[in-house]
Amino acid sequence: MAHPNAELITRFYQAFQRLDAETMAACYSADVHFSDPVFTDLNGQEAGDMWRMLASRAQQFSLTFDGVEADDLTGRANWVATYLFSQTGRMVENRIQARFLFSSGQIIEHHDSFDLWRWARQALGAKGLLLGWAPPVQNAIRKQAARGLAAYRAGALKDLS
Repeated sequence: MAHPNAELITRFYQAFQRLDAETMAACYSADVHFSDPVFTDLNGQEAGDMWRMLASRAQQFSLTFDGVEADDLTGRANWVATYLFSQTGRMVENRIQARFLFSSGQIIEHHDSFDLWRWARQALGAKGLLLGWAPPVQNAIRKQAARGLAAYRAGALKDLS
């Protein structure tokens, strides 16, 4: 029988496979901290909104996951997302290692690691190959993602009012 936190990770990624961002967000505590090479510091509602944004924009999306392990405090998993990067029309296969911290049956920290240069080579083509390793290009990717999330959140808040 799997540890309850391993079941929580599995529920999170099964929801992701269905692009069910609401179930994903429900796996997080209200004050969760999320980070990855693009979204480096999201807290609370921002993390759930990131998944909502990504799920709403996903095209030609598939996800696999394995290596789920967890105990009372920590967990990990590996996952692979394959999707169309709409800004360039290029397919991306992103291989990610995830680490988690838990409290009271929820995820309180979620850290994803992946090779941003590898991602940039796939998503951006020649520009990513030649310059995707460079800090200015990686910072531009982060800034564009942050602007996208801010615009999504502003629109979502407007829709609620």
